[in-house]
Amino acid sequence: MAGNRDRFSTFSTATRLKQLGERTAAHVYRSQSRRQVRRSRLTGRAALLVLVLCTLVVALAYPMRQYVSQRSEIAEQQRSAASARERLERLRDEKARWQDDAYAEQQARRHLHFLRPGETGYIMSDPGSQPQPRRTGHAGSDRPWYSNVWDGVDKADRPGD
Repeated sequence: MAGNRDRFSTFSTATRLKQLGERTAAHVYRSQSRRQVRRSRLTGRAALLVLVLCTLVVALAYPMRQYVSQRSEIAEQQRSAASARERLERLRDEKARWQDDAYAEQQARRHLHFLRPGETGYIMSDPGSQPQPRRTGHAGSDRPWYSNVWDGVDKADRPGD
């Protein structure tokens, strides 16, 4: 019986080890297949998520570019409007000054060298400034201006000149 028992216990241990190994292998195989299934699901989900994100980026890229472009145009138009308002204020101020007869007279005296009756006007040249070069080649530079204008009208009437 002792020999029988050794054989049975050995057989039993070997069988048990074999069964244990098979169960362990089956368990490992099942867990690996589950991991592979999980990986494939995760990879599919990740691919879908990436596809959705890329689609959103592509779909929103043009409107975002337009938005930024329009915002910069709006800012430029606001700067332009502000400068136009400033110019308008300056022109209103200048118009108000020109409404004053004393200012108009002052400007006429300064720029056009107008004088009141009985006043004597003098124009002084700066001795330190360089003399203005005289224009040469213009006929009638020593004649009155109206003669030059009339000659210009005559030249315009002639063909071929």
